[in-house]
Amino acid sequence: MSKRMNPAARVTVVALAAAGLGATMVTGAGSAFAAEGKAVTAPVALTASAAVAAQADAQAHVAAQVKAAAAKATAVKQAAVKKAVTVKPVAAKKAASWVKPVAGYTLSASYNQGGAMWAHKHSGQDFAVPVGTPVKVAGSGTVVKAGPNGGGDGPAYGNAIVVKHANGTYSQYAHLSKIKVHIGQKVLVGQQIALSGNTGNSSGPHLHFEIRTTPNYGSAVNPAAFLRSHGVSI
Repeated sequence: MSKRMNPAARVTVVALAAAGLGATMVTGAGSAFAAEGKAVTAPVALTASAAVAAQADAQAHVAAQVKAAAAKATAVKQAAVKKAVTVKPVAAKKAASWVKPVAGYTLSASYNQGGAMWAHKHSGQDFAVPVGTPVKVAGSGTVVKAGPNGGGDGPAYGNAIVVKHANGTYSQYAHLSKIKVHIGQKVLVGQQIALSGNTGNSSGPHLHFEIRTTPNYGSAVNPAAFLRSHGVSI
């Protein structure tokens, strides 16, 4: 003859089923009551409490993992944004407006220097260089003179070039061995326009360089001072 389940035990079994702890636990609890003939409420309640606690721990662990992953993603995103803000593009170096007409030179006769070599005082700055040294235009402009006989300024200059610049000044390059530009040609600062030489009234291979206020002889100014005022030291 079966015994009736203690009301307290019945409440415990129903609570376990409602908590979703599974049919096995409920059945086991029922069997225990049948075998013992009395309710064992304390152990069953303890087991249910432990299961609920374990489930809560598992959920908390998963929540912590999700939170940690979200925090890491946010940190990575913030680092990327900070790097994008702090790393600025490297600005392109500003191109020089004026440059030296030759490289690897020795300064020889200077502007306004007197001597038997010149009918008047020296009108430019001489750069002593070997024949065939590349000659570069000191500033961008347009070729207005190019050829022998000083390009029209006289035989003392030998082969010569005169370039007109946007600021209203002119640069002259004389005693050349070879001219590589023609009248009317546009040239850019630093562009090779000739090879140095020893033509005309010259005591040795060099480049005679002038800065003028007009394209013609007699309007020269101090070329070294002019270049310095434009950031070029010689």
